[in-house]
Amino acid sequence: MMSPRSYGAGGVPAMAIRRRTLLKGMLGAGALAGVPALSACGDDSGGGGGGGPVTFGSNWSDEVPKGGIQAMMDAYGKGKVSINTIEHQSFQENINNYLQGGPDDVFGWFAGNRMQFFAEQGLVGDISDVWADIGGGFSEAMKQQSTGKDGKQYFVPIYYYPWAVFYRKSVWQEKGYEPPTTLDDFKTLATQMKSDGLVPVAFGDSDGWPAMGTFDYLNMRINGYDFHVELMAGEQAWDSAEVKTVFDTWRGLLPLHQPDALGRTWQEAAQSLLRKESGMYVLGMFVGQQFPEGAERDDLDFFAFPEVDSAVGTDAVEAPIDGVMMAPRPRNESGARDLLRYLGTAKAEDTYLKSDPNNIGAHDDADTSGYNALQKKGQELVSKAKSISQFLDRDTRPDFASTVMIPSLQEFIRNPDDVDGLTKKIEDQKKSIFGG
Repeated sequence: MMSPRSYGAGGVPAMAIRRRTLLKGMLGAGALAGVPALSACGDDSGGGGGGGPVTFGSNWSDEVPKGGIQAMMDAYGKGKVSINTIEHQSFQENINNYLQGGPDDVFGWFAGNRMQFFAEQGLVGDISDVWADIGGGFSEAMKQQSTGKDGKQYFVPIYYYPWAVFYRKSVWQEKGYEPPTTLDDFKTLATQMKSDGLVPVAFGDSDGWPAMGTFDYLNMRINGYDFHVELMAGEQAWDSAEVKTVFDTWRGLLPLHQPDALGRTWQEAAQSLLRKESGMYVLGMFVGQQFPEGAERDDLDFFAFPEVDSAVGTDAVEAPIDGVMMAPRPRNESGARDLLRYLGTAKAEDTYLKSDPNNIGAHDDADTSGYNALQKKGQELVSKAKSISQFLDRDTRPDFASTVMIPSLQEFIRNPDDVDGLTKKIEDQKKSIFGG
């Protein structure tokens, strides 16, 4: 990852690692920037008690991950865990109100800036004591991803998943397609797919975040990982020539994408790949959740997002981390901390991944012997990466990601011809949020 440095509002340090030697769940830290103040209301019940079942707020609402969470909690073995499942997108959009209104004892969330934002406001609990017990099982990079700006730990990682370009092996074998290594080759292949009656690139962005993965990869392939970090931190101008080149390049690719993307969820786009209507899909490895276990899922494969500039290369990989956090004043605090210690074990991760083998365990001792071909390939992709990003909405300020970038990227998809106007609008809003 990038060299340690300070940037962003308040001179917040970016935790990062730029070396190839951290394996087995190694992931670098996202860009960390300052955040505006929030009032920390927390749980009005006072918390700290030891009675009653531990409550778990789950944003794993799709069928496959929901089953994985249930299996993991069933295997806990130290009392009942009451699972409160909330639709994933709704959970993300309402997380601030959720945390201020009396959250569950433990809840699912994301590493990087998304974790730091709420830790800084006192809306989540310090679990450094839990890390004193589980820390030996995680790489230093994983610990960094779980650490707030105050040096305390607030997050327990469970798994990560690389983003890449996914396809069905049987379709490609039938058509004689080969994975492209450059963007020019990618466009040539996509044009051939169009001639063969396929939608070249599946695409669904009704929730606003899936398009961020394509933007991130184009940006990192064109401008490099360090530029990505600086752009996310508010240090680079969104109306710069570099960013305009990203949008101009993407505009040239949009005709190869599934039309009407704003009216389609990522799951619906994945279904078009499953039905062999689309040839490729830029998404996280969780795309496998939409493929029935067995021959259909075994038919899924991927290649790294192609090279755009040979001087930049392809050694940056997008690989977000998902995990769990604790309320600042849980109703059953002792039970919550005990549950977190369990969730920070290889056993818990292994149990989850048996139900949802579309991710890679974060624990150093996660059992990889049962990994499918996709998991093994994903782990190899991440372990060989020189630079690893978390994701646009995790590498930048949450307010900038949600109020500026989601509507801006959707506006671009709707009308890709006014790049100058779009980037100026983003830059103006960025200055308002980041200052300067």
